[in-house]
Amino acid sequence: MSPAAPTELLIATIARLLQGVGHVAVGASSPIPGAAAFLAQVLAPEAMRVTVLGSQRNNDFTDGGRELFDCAAQGRIDAFFLGGGQIDGEANVNLVGLGAYPNLDLRLPGSFGSAYLYFLVPRVILFREEHSPRVLVPKVDFISAPGVSAPEIYRPGGPQALVTGRALFNFDKAKRRFTLISVHPGETVERIKAATGFAFDLADDIGETLAPDDATLALIRGPVRDAIAEVYPRFAANLIPN
Repeated sequence: MSPAAPTELLIATIARLLQGVGHVAVGASSPIPGAAAFLAQVLAPEAMRVTVLGSQRNNDFTDGGRELFDCAAQGRIDAFFLGGGQIDGEANVNLVGLGAYPNLDLRLPGSFGSAYLYFLVPRVILFREEHSPRVLVPKVDFISAPGVSAPEIYRPGGPQALVTGRALFNFDKAKRRFTLISVHPGETVERIKAATGFAFDLADDIGETLAPDDATLALIRGPVRDAIAEVYPRFAANLIPN
């Protein structure tokens, strides 16, 4: 079987972060997280529910995003994904725009329900393929969704990890900092430091991100590819078929 492509490495990496999750919800424009959720569902020894917005087969919601928010408030969503035009070292996310608000240099899609879900979903995985100082910044220009909150604020949810096209980080809420866990094939710690605009800690045993084995690749290129094709046909077409 041909080696894992970078996209397949990301799918497998995110899927490992979803172990033990009961219900994972996938928002809009999220083909890689969606594929990872389907892979985790196939691999899970226990039942895992996957809800993908925009899907007819894997979406029991009858009221779109509003029902997603209701389920999160009821504690019925265990994992979700967030990205952003900017992400900083305290896991703050910017989905509003670049520059000094309100006179933005570039307008981004908007916050939608990101802050709400960030506060309520216990396991939020930050994901952004681009790993550069432009995206991973010392401080976001606008906080769409804060990564941490004051102790007196009720907040069962928050960031667990950050997955990029170059590395995997865990997030420590007490320290309000990321820790580099592994680098993807071809990367080094020095290259990750140079490409990251914020300071981060280093795990004691940083290694190379684990590539999917042949059995996992067969799942990605087979049933996972078929499942994600319903919502993201162009993305699925670019995955290597079995």
